[in-house]
Amino acid sequence: MNDLKREGFMQRMKGKVKATWGDITDDEYDKFGGNVDQLVGWIKQKTGESEDSIRERLDRMDKEDEPAPTERR
Repeated sequence: MNDLKREGFMQRMKGKVKATWGDITDDEYDKFGGNVDQLVGWIKQKTGESEDSIRERLDRMDKEDEPAPTERR
């Protein structure tokens, strides 16, 4: 994923990521600066979820415009 694509992805996904993994703050999200790998690592550390699972969920949310869940997982 090139830098522009990553940056666009991060902007599109901000609300969905915050709704899905509710512990993240705006400041934490913004500090990743478009770095999807850092975002995935943060989610993995906070939730214990596998990297593959996180990436699959992010990909589904992006491609299918999956609505954000109403409850935390």
